Amino acid sequence: MAANSHSKAYAISTPPGSVYIVDEGDSTADCILIENGTILSVGNVEQIRKFWSDHNPSMSLKMFQTPPGSIIVPGLADAHGHILAWGTKERLPLEGCASIDDVLLKIKLYLLGHPDILHDHARWIIGMGWDQTKWPGGKFPTADDLDREPLLCGRLVLLTRVDGHACCVSNAVLSKLPKLPDTVYGGLIVRNKAGNPTGVFVDNAMDLIDRPAPTESETLENFNLAMHDALRVGLTSIHDADSSASDIAFFKRMADEGRLPIKIYLMGNVPSDDYWGPQIPRLINYGLHKRLTVRSVKLYADGALGSWGAALIAPYSDKPDTRGLLRTPPETLHRLVEQFYEDDFQVNIHAIGDRANEVVLDIFEDILNKPGADVNKWRPRVEHAQVIQRSDLERIGRLGVIASVQPTHATSDMNYAETRLGPHRVKGAYAYQTLLQASPGKRLPLGSDFPIEGINPLLGFYAAVTRRSPQGTSPHGPGGWFPAETLTRTQALKGMTSDTAYAAFSEDSLGRLAPGFAADFVVLDRDILRIPSKEILDTRVLATVVDGQVAYGSL
Repeated sequence: MAANSHSKAYAISTPPGSVYIVDEGDSTADCILIENGTILSVGNVEQIRKFWSDHNPSMSLKMFQTPPGSIIVPGLADAHGHILAWGTKERLPLEGCASIDDVLLKIKLYLLGHPDILHDHARWIIGMGWDQTKWPGGKFPTADDLDREPLLCGRLVLLTRVDGHACCVSNAVLSKLPKLPDTVYGGLIVRNKAGNPTGVFVDNAMDLIDRPAPTESETLENFNLAMHDALRVGLTSIHDADSSASDIAFFKRMADEGRLPIKIYLMGNVPSDDYWGPQIPRLINYGLHKRLTVRSVKLYADGALGSWGAALIAPYSDKPDTRGLLRTPPETLHRLVEQFYEDDFQVNIHAIGDRANEVVLDIFEDILNKPGADVNKWRPRVEHAQVIQRSDLERIGRLGVIASVQPTHATSDMNYAETRLGPHRVKGAYAYQTLLQASPGKRLPLGSDFPIEGINPLLGFYAAVTRRSPQGTSPHGPGGWFPAETLTRTQALKGMTSDTAYAAFSEDSLGRLAPGFAADFVVLDRDILRIPSKEILDTRVLATVVDGQVAYGSL
């Protein structure tokens, strides 16, 4: 039976101890009382009934009961995702392809199933998700590879790597480009032995490709798909980790029209080395349902490990001719961060390699040493915090800088990370338990980086607590990859609820099931904090509730 969307008050009960409050005492309860989208009380059924009758003696209380074995947790939050890109990737997803031939076959089948694109040679063919580390030989694809499929000859094709930090384009795209520069700061044009571009562009070099912007209808379609999929897997809050000025305008319009079904926290980004703060509006709990916030910016220090773009202090173990790419000169990054700090923007910086993390922490430390600087007021974040020197693992905690991490990156990368980094350096990579313990507030917000990874937060929960692939494997055996860095299930749940709320300045209203908090919660069909780990990924969402109203499923 679905809850009446117009009912202002109701209670929902579970089997004993199956409401996970996510507070400092790891408390549980049996029942929640909700009115006008806010939690009024939490306790057992008798306590809730008494509370209601004491305050509303003449009104009966609608009561819902979840099925046996089910639990209620706070609404799940993703601290790092890309909302509109999810829909773009889902049009032509290339993850799972085991070779370039698999990629070509998938594109061929896509075109045969979309005759409007097949027969319109002006249309770009855009896909995402290839990962050469899973292919024989581990080499990047090339434009010539794409031409091996007859349906692609002469077509405009752009295929983005799974990490979003490299792409491969067709010869038709290459022929449209103006004369390419010999070098690109923070980027790489991959060339063959004759010096000609192969079709692969890495990081900042990707900006040389004038790809078509999505139409308004495509943007709306991408948004609706992402919102549908988010609610289906229990997400009630997403931090969008790179929102252009036009993206922000789109989300603002959705908020004005009351079309945001979840809480959205945007990180503004403008690709410029000149200060662009005035282009980012400041919106706090904005819109018809007060679900949109813009108060932070996203900057980039480096690229990604899988495309050899993460900036390292020492050369790559498997590619000793490179140390990766700093996408922004350190002095430029420092100048931008300082200005954003002065203008009261939270600053969130992408940093994967140990060199990039060192540069970012140097900048944050310099600013936090200023008179009057308060890290709890500013809350700077390192997005990914993936490969870090031991000394910087200590420093990030000492400074109080927030490490925003994605557990599925560890399990996606674990089969090649040591090849890239070597046996010593890899020990400071994906060090989630170490980062959590270093944090003065014991906070570690968790995200997925979808569409680079799947949107289901339970994929991240499982990866965090097992350090194994969904098939149960790891390079270190069934105990998981570097098992000392696993999180407990309680820590992981906190990471995707209250810790993520803190990272968005929302810890007083989101991330817990407590009086005065928003009635954002999820009903799961089994207890992910107690079931065998192999069953976690079989868990289904029975209901996703936002501001007290059922947005997916039923009660």
